[in-house]
Amino acid sequence: MTLNIGLIGTGWFSDMHARLLTQQDDVDIVAITGSSKQKADSFAAKLPHAKGYGDATAMLDAHMLDAVYICTPPFAHGMFEELCIERGIPFFIEKPLSSEEQLPHQLLSRIQEKGLITSVGYHFRYMDGTERAKELLANRQLALSLGYWMGGAPGGTWWRRQERSGGQFVEQTTHIVDLLRYTVGEVTEVYAAYHEGILSTQDANANVADAGTVTLKLTNGSVATISNTCIIPAGEQCGLHIYTNEGKLEITHGGVKDHTADKIIEYKNRSNPYEKQMKAFLHAVGTGDASQIRSSYEDACQTHRVTMAANASAASGNVIKLA
Repeated sequence: MTLNIGLIGTGWFSDMHARLLTQQDDVDIVAITGSSKQKADSFAAKLPHAKGYGDATAMLDAHMLDAVYICTPPFAHGMFEELCIERGIPFFIEKPLSSEEQLPHQLLSRIQEKGLITSVGYHFRYMDGTERAKELLANRQLALSLGYWMGGAPGGTWWRRQERSGGQFVEQTTHIVDLLRYTVGEVTEVYAAYHEGILSTQDANANVADAGTVTLKLTNGSVATISNTCIIPAGEQCGLHIYTNEGKLEITHGGVKDHTADKIIEYKNRSNPYEKQMKAFLHAVGTGDASQIRSSYEDACQTHRVTMAANASAASGNVIKLA
């Protein structure tokens, strides 16, 4: 059976997912919706059977789709998910779920009512190094985790607007929050402090924080801090360091390093996490078995809850309790 796929969005993520999907047997991208029909037509021209649309409703009405990929900026989320939910179409959505706090939880209730298959683009969960880290952590005592995402601000005007992106902690550092939840445990308390004033002097459009540090308590008793900045001109890096009774695990895009008393062992990522993520979703769509999906919409809502709590804490100066 060939799975007919529709894409919403024509940016980098849509292009990356399209390239992976076109390499699969029994998968056909048949429709693209862009912010304009011109963009959609241009994107569709790169694919053998795709038709471009400037309106998602028109696309969904015109095709019997088995699944939809939603790859839009955070502020654009909501309507596209609603359209898929109404029609009972499984969907994959790129993170973060929204720039708003309540929208994902409202959508989740409808997703659960439909029993809809969903997957969210937290690809760190599919890295070989993350899998190895989880295996190692099973027999170790956790104490402290230190996460970080350090880099520059993307040039897109929407990213630099708090109300459209949610800010760096919501839009980028969400990956590290999700990685913490996946490898270490659930978060019960959040306290955040942000710095502002550098990026906004360089770009009059910008109103997101320049940097921040977020302290978290977890259900297992361990604690964590996750810090980020978007003002450095070079040297971008991100990762999570987990400190245990046997030493330190250092998870990055490259894999995981296991630092113990007498040695350092590195486990490098060999497979493509985006490809593994895609195959888990397609398997679920084709068979109804969603057990290989590592980040459902329901699970991702918990990561979104933590990132939004960080924003709320930074704004109020208060500790936000989640449990």
